[in-house]
Amino acid sequence: MTRTVGAFEGPVAETGGENRPSPIDVHVGSRIRLRRTLMGMSQERLGEALGLTFQQVQKYERGVNRVGASRLYDLSRVLDVPISFFFDDMPDPRANGVQVGVAGFAERPEGFSGPADDPLSKRETLELVRAYYRITDPAVRKRVFDLIKSMGPTDA
Repeated sequence: MTRTVGAFEGPVAETGGENRPSPIDVHVGSRIRLRRTLMGMSQERLGEALGLTFQQVQKYERGVNRVGASRLYDLSRVLDVPISFFFDDMPDPRANGVQVGVAGFAERPEGFSGPADDPLSKRETLELVRAYYRITDPAVRKRVFDLIKSMGPTDA
């Protein structure tokens, strides 16, 4: 089914008469929110950088409005991530909820349906990432990264 709302036109899932955004649009929106939050950027500031209102940013983040290719390009530039970031850890509908994609700092974004003990949904994680990126010397930042990795369990 296709519906038009304002300037948005696109397919939506229809369940029992209710319209819902596509799970892909919701995922991309949650990745936008994750990156914006990790950067300590408000919806207002992101909107200004893109020439949008904060309400439009909210709609993108909730998946209500679909993000077009040119807007995705602009978002990747402003948020300083590759376009592929928005599709990392995309749930595979054929995998019964099993996550696919690259693991790392970008696992399971805030607002993504998952376990309540998800480390990325904790304030501590956001504060740690923000502090890490405030380290201006790349060599020092790399040493901190290596130190933290060495303190955890080794991967097989």
